[in-house]
Amino acid sequence: MRELVEYIAKALVDRPDQVSVKETAGESITIIEIRTAPEDAGKVIGKEGRIANSIRTIVKAAAAKQNKKVTVEILTDDGPRPSTV
Repeated sequence: MRELVEYIAKALVDRPDQVSVKETAGESITIIEIRTAPEDAGKVIGKEGRIANSIRTIVKAAAAKQNKKVTVEILTDDGPRPSTV
């Protein structure tokens, strides 16, 4: 799952070398954190969060195939943007 999110995030930004994706698996939920260069955060979030929601929808579909619950967080300078899918 981490590789999928990393691939998508790197394709969206101007500085793909500064994208980091961390996956933390718990008992009932997996947390995926995306961190970018500050100037690229808006490209991953998109207008009104549309790109972020699209990423979460793709992850939700992949997680459903594996019967898992995943949270995607986009970390920015002003804090995380969590969503449970």
